[in-house]
Amino acid sequence: RGSCVFAQTSVMRAGTSRDTRQQSRLLRGNKDGFEICTINHKKGGELRLDATVTYDDASHESIVMAHPHEDYDHDLWFQAYTPAQEDGCYISSPAGVLNADGTWDEKTVCWWHMSDGAVLGVHDGMIIEYDASTLAPLGMVVSKDELAGRKVAVIDAALNPPCDGAECDVPKEQALVLYDDGDEGVTVVQPNEMTPRSPEITRDYPQV
Repeated sequence: RGSCVFAQTSVMRAGTSRDTRQQSRLLRGNKDGFEICTINHKKGGELRLDATVTYDDASHESIVMAHPHEDYDHDLWFQAYTPAQEDGCYISSPAGVLNADGTWDEKTVCWWHMSDGAVLGVHDGMIIEYDASTLAPLGMVVSKDELAGRKVAVIDAALNPPCDGAECDVPKEQALVLYDDGDEGVTVVQPNEMTPRSPEITRDYPQV
């Protein structure tokens, strides 16, 4: 139709849900477009209409978000920042301590690329990972409690071999570390080897 609409879907089970919700997402097509719904497994499979996408023509669509529902009658909303080119928040050369001039708090907004192409950023006092191509938020990497009052640094991994000429064009391995001034403990944030875009946190890593 000359146009694309992206929607994030998921399935939550009891063993993985941090907010106690057990839900699945359902995309239901119709002659005018499609609907995005939520199936609430804790309420016997109750269906909730979340968004309606209607195609106006071959290149345009109309989207109605957050249809009225009792599930929305609360103020526990999280608004995710989405990076954008030329937004003034990009750190072009992330190396060494990124917040040397002070600690990051809930008002800090910035983002950067790691050497492997991963996109990380700070918003609402947390470190968030973003999709490398769309810059859409993927999930939290470091929570508010873990980030509060700590320094954040991007360092080259010690396993990077010496290079010469064209060999130096290969991206170096990097690590994101968190530490406190005067404290020997360091938190290393690194990709999980089984799922490369899922962060794994190693706590209390000895500083060397």
